[in-house]
Amino acid sequence: MSAVVLGAAGKTGRRVAERLQARGVPVRAGSRSATPPFDWEDPATWAPAVRGADALYISFFPDLAVPGAAEAVAEVARLAAGARRIVLLSGRGEEEAQRAERAVFEVFPATTVVRCSWFAQNFSEGYLLDGVLAGEVALPVGDVREPFVDVDDIADVAVTALTEDGHAGRVYELTGPRALTFAEAVEEVGRAAGRRVRFTRVPLDGFTAGEEDNVAELMRYLFTEVLDGRNVATADGVQRALGRPATDFREFAARAATAGAWA
Repeated sequence: MSAVVLGAAGKTGRRVAERLQARGVPVRAGSRSATPPFDWEDPATWAPAVRGADALYISFFPDLAVPGAAEAVAEVARLAAGARRIVLLSGRGEEEAQRAERAVFEVFPATTVVRCSWFAQNFSEGYLLDGVLAGEVALPVGDVREPFVDVDDIADVAVTALTEDGHAGRVYELTGPRALTFAEAVEEVGRAAGRRVRFTRVPLDGFTAGEEDNVAELMRYLFTEVLDGRNVATADGVQRALGRPATDFREFAARAATAGAWA
């Protein structure tokens, strides 16, 4: 079989591509720098990039909540109609993301949806890393809890669904095994890293100041609607898909520290 991984340079896509290659699956990266290139903003690149794939991993940028996302992912799934398996990375607790899921299911009913929210790796290789290294993570969020999901768990589930039978048409909600506040997560990161890192709550208007309108709008959506407590409950998607428990945030932090993420 052969696979196309859209967003192959991202947190999930990179891991999915690496795991597929480790299984001996030829992988074609779907990115603007690949050959042929893939660009979500240029529909003319979609068909050449996904043509001939037996398996397709769809990770939409920047987020399935943005206008037009549902139509875009559905069209890509339609163009890959010759594929045997499709996995869509979706957003937990996002109404627009669920609309995108339905749109993809309509054109490819055998799709597997991997539904997630906040990544643990945001603290080690994402937009929160600079704050950890500077000793302060400042966010417009209070005491709401989030069951941060390990991106390695996401990749394991996605690759299983792309290469094994029994996952077609399923929706897997993936979380960690416990919910933490952002302050508690920062405390655990600091402890694992051997650093003094504090969490500071800041006003949303100040946090989004200076951002482009579309970026600010997306950030407002994520920090208000999605982080309103709707995702506090843990889910069993990792256990259902892989037959093992989800990775705890403390285990993620210890592993990231050992790998030198905060050195």
